[in-house]
Amino acid sequence: MLVVGDNGVGKTNLLEALHVGTQGFSPRTRAEGQLIRFGEPAASIGLEIDRYGVAHRVRLKLSPGTAKAAELDGTRLTSAESLRREFTTLVFTPDRLAVVKGGPAVRRAYVDRVAGRLHPARLAVPQDYAAALAQRNAALRRIQLGLSAGDALAPWTERVAELGARLTELRAETAQALSPGFGVRGNELGLADARLAYEAVAPTVAALEARIDQDLVRGSTGLGPHLDDVLIAAGNRELRSFGSQGEQRLAVLSLLLAEAELLGSEPLLLLDDVLSELDSGRRRVLAERVAVMGQVVITATQRSALPLEPAQVVEVVPGQAR
Repeated sequence: MLVVGDNGVGKTNLLEALHVGTQGFSPRTRAEGQLIRFGEPAASIGLEIDRYGVAHRVRLKLSPGTAKAAELDGTRLTSAESLRREFTTLVFTPDRLAVVKGGPAVRRAYVDRVAGRLHPARLAVPQDYAAALAQRNAALRRIQLGLSAGDALAPWTERVAELGARLTELRAETAQALSPGFGVRGNELGLADARLAYEAVAPTVAALEARIDQDLVRGSTGLGPHLDDVLIAAGNRELRSFGSQGEQRLAVLSLLLAEAELLGSEPLLLLDDVLSELDSGRRRVLAERVAVMGQVVITATQRSALPLEPAQVVEVVPGQAR
C-alpha cells in the first residue's frame, strides 16, 4: 500500500495509528497525550485485521492521565502493549536512524527488542537483568553510606552474574541470527560488506568481586551487558562514527528487512518517508524486496516515488484518507 499526500497532511499519523493499534504504543513518543489531537478530550483507534484468514477487531481508547484501554475481539486486555504478542509490526521512521547514529543504549535496546520477538520465552531476560542490576547498585550505595554490611552485596553479585550471562548469550544469538540477512540486504541496497556483531564477555562473580572497591566508589556496577555495544559496520568502518547519513539510513533499512525475514510470520511493515533520500536504483531494489514480503505500507509525497505499481493507493488530505 502506498500512502501519498503533501507534507504535513497526516501520512505519518496514519502509520503511527497502525503501530499503536497493533503494538499498543507509539514508535515516536511514550507521552500518550501527544497522540490526542489538540483540543480533543480523548482519542480512539479501531482496526479490522485479517490474520491467516481469521478476522480480528482491535479497539484502543486514549485519555489524558489514564492508561490506554485496549480490546481484542471484544475482550479487554490487561495492557495495550500486550498486543505485541498477537501482532508483529516493524516500522521505519527517520528518527530510527538513532539505532546506528545514537549511543550504545539505543543499539542494546534494539537487539533486546528483536530478541524478544525471536525468543518469546526469553522475553523477560533483559528486564530481569535490569532489576537485579538496580538491586546491586542500591546495595552498593547502602554500603557506601554505611547503612548496610558488605556481605549484603553477595546475593546480588551472583544474580547479576547469572542473568548477565543469560543476556549476553541472548544478544549474541540474536546478532548472529540477524547478521547474514543484514549483510545480504545491505549489499543489495549498496551498503557493501554490511556486518553486525555483538562481541561481549559475560560477567562472572569473580570479575564482579575483583572490582568491588571501584564499584563502591562509583555507587554502581561497572561491568556487565548494560555497558556493552553492538557493532554496525560496513567493512572496517563503524557506521556510527564513520558512516554518512545515507549509509546510516541504508543500515537501518537493511536491519529492518533482515528482521522481517527472520520473523517469518509476514509482519506488517510501516515505512515512513523511506524513499525520499534513495536514488532511483535503490528505490527499485527496495520496492522489489518488500513486494514479496507481507503487508507493507509506504508513505511518499508523490505516487511516482515508488517505481512499482502498488496494490493499493491511499491519498491523505487534511483530516481524511481516501
